[in-house]
Amino acid sequence: MLRFIRSDIAKFTAYKPHPASDIPESVASSLAVDHLDTNESPFDLPTQLKEKLAWTYQQLIEANRYPDGGHEKLKEAIAEYVTESAALEIPVTAAQISVGNGSDELIRSVLIATCLGTEGSILVANPTFSMYSILAQTLGIGVVEVERSPENFEIDLEQAQAALELPESPVKVVFVVHPNSPTANALTLRELNWLRSLSEQILVVIDEAYFEFSQTSVVQELVQRPNWAVLRTFSKAFRLAAHRVGYCVAHPELIAALDKIRLPYNLPSFSQAAAQLALIHRQLLLESIPDTLAERDKLFNALSGYPNLQVWSSAANFIYFRPRQQDKASSYDTLTRIAGEMKAKGTLLRHTGGGLRLTVGSTEENTRTLQRLEEIIASYF
Repeated sequence: MLRFIRSDIAKFTAYKPHPASDIPESVASSLAVDHLDTNESPFDLPTQLKEKLAWTYQQLIEANRYPDGGHEKLKEAIAEYVTESAALEIPVTAAQISVGNGSDELIRSVLIATCLGTEGSILVANPTFSMYSILAQTLGIGVVEVERSPENFEIDLEQAQAALELPESPVKVVFVVHPNSPTANALTLRELNWLRSLSEQILVVIDEAYFEFSQTSVVQELVQRPNWAVLRTFSKAFRLAAHRVGYCVAHPELIAALDKIRLPYNLPSFSQAAAQLALIHRQLLLESIPDTLAERDKLFNALSGYPNLQVWSSAANFIYFRPRQQDKASSYDTLTRIAGEMKAKGTLLRHTGGGLRLTVGSTEENTRTLQRLEEIIASYF
């Protein structure tokens, strides 16, 4: 290893987002490959919106000019959407919005603003979104991990509270996903009350990447909780995963800190235009959600029909399941083989956290998935 590279970097593995790349070309060319491993929308932007975006690029965007570095128009549009979608009595303002190149950039900025330089650790409850820990570790920030209930994936609050009281590595930030990924369960009242009880010296980051599917939010509480921040994304329900637009809603002082840390011109003009267009046409884009939820229920009912599979109800656009009554090693082996065989048939699942996460796709994708799963599961159980 080159001597000028940090020694701890050697223990990290580069994130590999699309395992479809290692499907043999001979297989991929003969199959419909269904990308049900990354919780994207199965639906592309409608043609009329793509045409409007193309016109915007041709007529309004000067490629030789830097983007709007302050994201002012986009932040105003996001603030309006957040206010409307939560029916807030006190409107959210642009001063409460920070925009990032995906939520990942915002998570990294939060970490830099709070914990960098041995100033504190973060707390996560596993299984959950892996990037909180990955980004913290790449910055040399400590990660305190607590468990979730194996039955319903609620956070072990006694363990979490005890972790907060450890003096050697004070927790500065608690990260939770609402609903959680990969397990799809929303925060319970007990979990929310625990978060409400935390000291204002601790930042609580509530990631609502799947808000449009769950329709459950905590943004209404931000007025009285300056130590809470909400993350959201355009990559899921708004169908803009290719454009990498995320946003944070929080107290203006935290937003000002995040804006000091982010890279200049972090969001390309085309991505800003796409997000603004999506918000203008949100009724059109979000009208597919009832169909996605109906397909989710269809998948849940079908998977629940296998007595040897444990399937959890979902508040998001994905389903989580795993074999029943197997020890950890046997379960891991079974899940690895199921995921591998599904990939060979053309369906990509995510093996994570001790289970399989299946994104809800289109009707055609879901039908193929169930057919392929039936063939595989029959050979295992």
